[in-house]
Amino acid sequence: MNFELDPEHQTLKELVASFVREDLLPLEPALLKREAAGEPWELSADEHARLDTVSKARGLWGLDAPAEMEGLDLPVVAMVGVNEEFGKTITPYELPPDSPNLRMLLTAANDAQRAAYLAPYARGETVSAIAISEPGAGADPSAMSTRAVRDGDDWVLNGRKIWISRAARADWTIVMAVTDKTKPGRPGISAFIVDRQTPGFRVERRIPMIGGVSTYEVLLEDCRVPHARLLGQEGQGFAPMQARLSSRRLQMAAWCVGRAQRALDMMCEYAPQRSTFGASLAERQTVQWWIADAATRIHACRLMTYEAAARIDRGDEARSQVSMVKVFATETAGKVIDHAMQMFGAMGMTKEMPLHQMANEARLMRIYEGPSEVHRWVVARELLGLKR
Repeated sequence: MNFELDPEHQTLKELVASFVREDLLPLEPALLKREAAGEPWELSADEHARLDTVSKARGLWGLDAPAEMEGLDLPVVAMVGVNEEFGKTITPYELPPDSPNLRMLLTAANDAQRAAYLAPYARGETVSAIAISEPGAGADPSAMSTRAVRDGDDWVLNGRKIWISRAARADWTIVMAVTDKTKPGRPGISAFIVDRQTPGFRVERRIPMIGGVSTYEVLLEDCRVPHARLLGQEGQGFAPMQARLSSRRLQMAAWCVGRAQRALDMMCEYAPQRSTFGASLAERQTVQWWIADAATRIHACRLMTYEAAARIDRGDEARSQVSMVKVFATETAGKVIDHAMQMFGAMGMTKEMPLHQMANEARLMRIYEGPSEVHRWVVARELLGLKR
């Protein structure tokens, strides 16, 4: 067992850390000021364009994209290190392409789809979204009601999707739909690539979330999609979707490690400086325990995330491990950030510090990609030998 990144992957992690430190962290004060004034939690077009230019020049695009598509074809383990560093900033910037959707296309796309969609996406030329959840079907895909019916060389999609990130600016969206109602649960689910301008595909509303971020609701009304846009095999969309979800959950776990590590670093820097009743906070047992417990949980969480990633890289079963780390990481980040806010007192409650945004994002991640209760259920059923 190797508990450290390979030297080249460690070098990449350090390169990302310098990008975060030099280019992303300096943007936080302006973002916090704008958010406090009621503006959306997002970069300006100029800020985003500059970051694209800088990150591309540093060779940070397409890190886990295939080599034949100008990517570095990095393993999941290496991406854990990358995402941990990105987790240390609240600046809302991600390197293109989005890894989870990339991995879903790598799993399911045919040659024509790889050329038309995967290749430009891997090069960072397009933006994608994925539509899974519905108003009546969130964590339970078997309750999905969006239908896709074959009509000659086309599929006609009808339904409503919700909680979709990037839907308003995505060039194309992966839409999950039921293609065979006679097969209960997962076997009748298929995936489709739907271009933004497709008639019958409409972004109906923006949904403000805590932390200033937004998701969207999409209406599919007699949305006609060519059969060539069926992603993977008919009725076999669940497995590629799960591969995509596993990638996102590990990404979120790594972000949470980074968030928690930053909160811990802030506590360790502040505690010796602040005195109350004749002693520094660093001398208070409560603060010492917060710091010791945070360091312990972060260390465990980091190892769990790397272990789950290594399983995926080997092609081993990792469903329970991914569920365990998704729960542990999101709850660890929430706990550590909350203790940091408590230790900073009134200042920790202000919108002048990044802690409130870190707390909001950690809270969101306990719901995104499956709530903690569902993941605990997955782990328990596996250990008890119950049917999935």
